[in-house]
Amino acid sequence: MSDKTSNFKIVAIDGGAATGKSSTARALAEQLDFMHVDTGAYYRTLTYALLKENADPSHTEKTSAILHTLTLGTQLNGNRAQLIINNTSIPDTDIRSQEVNATVSLFASQPDVRNFLFQYQRGQVNFAQENNFKGLIMEGRDIGSVIFPDADFRFFLFADASTRAKRRAAEGLTDSISERDALDASRKTAPLICPEGAVEIDTGPHTLDAVVAIIYKHINS
Repeated sequence: MSDKTSNFKIVAIDGGAATGKSSTARALAEQLDFMHVDTGAYYRTLTYALLKENADPSHTEKTSAILHTLTLGTQLNGNRAQLIINNTSIPDTDIRSQEVNATVSLFASQPDVRNFLFQYQRGQVNFAQENNFKGLIMEGRDIGSVIFPDADFRFFLFADASTRAKRRAAEGLTDSISERDALDASRKTAPLICPEGAVEIDTGPHTLDAVVAIIYKHINS
C-alpha cells in the first residue's frame, strides 16, 4: 500500500472498546513521526453532527438525507488528524458525551454512514503525505479488514473484560463494552473482526509502553 518512492508506511490498529488502541496509536505516532487517525473519534464527531440535526439511529432514511448536507474536512492538532464538519471543529468533550456514547455504535452500524466515511478515511494517506509525515497510523474497528486491507502493518488488540471495564471507568465513560462489542461485531457492513494475517496482541498483561514497544519492534524489524 505504501508509496515505495517515499517509503511512506501505513499502520492499521484494530480492536474493541478499551483495548488500548488510541493510547498505543498516539504513542507510536509520536515515536515514528506518523500522522495519527482515531476513526472512533471520526464516528463520534459524525454522530454528534447527526444528533444536532435531530437524527435518530432507528430512522435510517432521515440519517442518509442529513449526510448529504455535511461536508468533511481535516485539521491537524500536532500529529493528530481531526475531522471537521461543515468547516466546524467539535471539541472532544462534546463528542465523548453520554448521548454520543450511547448512540455512536448504532449510527456506525448503518451502511450509509460507513460508506460516507470510507473514501474520506482512505484519503487521509494523501493528507498525511501532503503534510510531510513519514507514515500514517489509523486505528479503529475495520481498518485492517476494510479501509486498508493491504496496509504495510496490521495489528489487532484485545484484552479481557475486567481490564477493559476498568479502563473505560478511568476514562469516565459508562457505556456497556459487551453491548458495543456485540453491535460492532454483528453489523452487516464492516463488522469488528481480527483481519486475517494481522498480529494479535493481548494488551491486558502489558503496560502501554510494553505494547508500544512490541508494535514498534514489528514495524522496525
